[in-house]
Amino acid sequence: MKNALAQALLGAAIACFAIQAGAATPEAKAAYVLAKDAAAAQYKAARARCDTITGIPNAVCIAQAKAARVRAVEEAHAYYKNTLKAYTASRLRIAAADYELDKVKCAALTGNDKDVCIKQAKATLVAARADATADKKAIEARSEARDDKRTAEYKVAREKCDAFAGAAKDSCVAAAKSQYGR
Repeated sequence: MKNALAQALLGAAIACFAIQAGAATPEAKAAYVLAKDAAAAQYKAARARCDTITGIPNAVCIAQAKAARVRAVEEAHAYYKNTLKAYTASRLRIAAADYELDKVKCAALTGNDKDVCIKQAKATLVAARADATADKKAIEARSEARDDKRTAEYKVAREKCDAFAGAAKDSCVAAAKSQYGR
């Protein structure tokens, strides 16, 4: 399930970069504020339910409520900021919250089972961090490659304009600049 979320966030990040890089709209801010408020309300309700439970299940319930709140707030924040940095930071914070939840779940175990559980939780955290970093680097590399390709295509278009003279050449250069955003 965590991998599905990571893939969904990655897909959203890629889609957002394809549409517009780094533009925080007023609608996105309003959605962010609403999501934060909803997450706080859901957390408060979950905590109230947790208060009826005692012992380790209570601690697990509270940790689940906290992790859910972090996930909701971070996803909304990443969408609001709409930057690769924000999406990556969001994934890292969500992974840390999931790790804290896993550690609380491990506390209910004893002996080797507890040790294995903690090691598994740490391995899951390390994997999530590595995936977030790798995805960020991959997106940056694709973006850089796309920019390099467009620059090369622009140079070819400009070179083709050298076959013309006067107004025809000016028109050709203007068309190339317009087409390649220069």
